[in-house]
Amino acid sequence: MLKKLTFVLCCYAILIAISVAAFAQTAKSHGFLLQDEAQLSRLKTQYKAGDTAITASINRLIADADKALNSGPFSVTLRKTKMAPSGNPHDYVSQAPYWWADPSKPDGKPYIRKDGERNPEIYQLHDDSQMGEMVQAVKKLSFAYYFTGDEPYALKAATLMDTWFIAADTKMAPNFNYAQYVPGVNDGRGTGIIESRGLADIPDALAMMHDSKSLTANLQSGVKQWFAEYLKWLQNSKNGKDEKAAKNNHGTFYDVQVVDFALFTGDDKLAREVIEKRTISRMETQFTTDGKQPLELERTKSWGYSNMNLDGWCRLAVLADHLNIDLWHTEKDGRGIKKSIEFLMPTLLKQQEWAYKQIEPIGYGETLTICRFADGKYPDIDFQKVFKMYHQPMPWM
Repeated sequence: MLKKLTFVLCCYAILIAISVAAFAQTAKSHGFLLQDEAQLSRLKTQYKAGDTAITASINRLIADADKALNSGPFSVTLRKTKMAPSGNPHDYVSQAPYWWADPSKPDGKPYIRKDGERNPEIYQLHDDSQMGEMVQAVKKLSFAYYFTGDEPYALKAATLMDTWFIAADTKMAPNFNYAQYVPGVNDGRGTGIIESRGLADIPDALAMMHDSKSLTANLQSGVKQWFAEYLKWLQNSKNGKDEKAAKNNHGTFYDVQVVDFALFTGDDKLAREVIEKRTISRMETQFTTDGKQPLELERTKSWGYSNMNLDGWCRLAVLADHLNIDLWHTEKDGRGIKKSIEFLMPTLLKQQEWAYKQIEPIGYGETLTICRFADGKYPDIDFQKVFKMYHQPMPWM
């Protein structure tokens, strides 16, 4: 009897192991990177069960997705007001936001820098807004498809991605050679690469729509090929190498993109090398032992940049989880993500005023996203108090 019971328990254990392995393989094959598939599954179950609060939130998302059904098309070849020096309409072009015409020069060139002050001239170019609108539309449509299974959402998202990444007459060339150029100074800069950070949401959009008939093999391979080419450009171009060397938030989001795109295109080795050999070493420069981010605190929008950079670190920690690297609890001489979150908490909880320069009103949207990412990682930080005081942001926010 004991032998029989032991045999049954062993078989049961094996079945559980197989089920866990199968689930892990399924999750990996679906390709979720920044989104928590388990959390999405719980939200979907609550939505289907009619949970009042969740249903209301998802219905608002669906309303936004319904508007996105009529959006676009989006392309760097559309609404073009300035051609890249290459003469190629497929090349992305944008102007540096904090650079202004020099009033002491007849033609204003070379432009001069005013940190944190956006020159309205940048809005005369539309490649940045076209890409941003494309990413947001695809994101909303993919979430709506995930929760409803309604094919029109996936079809529209697929169409927008085909236009941006694949179609010969409208696709963006996979480079940022001419991003954030400064009139009279250069034709493009490495710092412009931060404008492509939103593209890290595309792999998760594909993952949420993995079972849609609209996501053809050609579409998926075409999008992945574009990202593989852009990843190669990020690593080998002058602008890419300049951004890799950036010490502040630009370096952080360079790593976010390289790791995200590497995981998406199947280069786990590269993703691991970036985190272990470069990202972790950034802690020495970017964080202090009391949680400050000195390179962001020196900016004229210190609250905004401190949150932006820490948001990038949380994204890197989520990506590192896929490689079994615990970046959440990694520290360099007492410097790490947790202490930098703790440094922001008194201001978020309105326990003290922000003591550093901030030329814009303080906002908490990005801080709440940081709390959402970090919730469950640090039991001694009361994130629930934050969510009761404000709201708990949904994954699509």
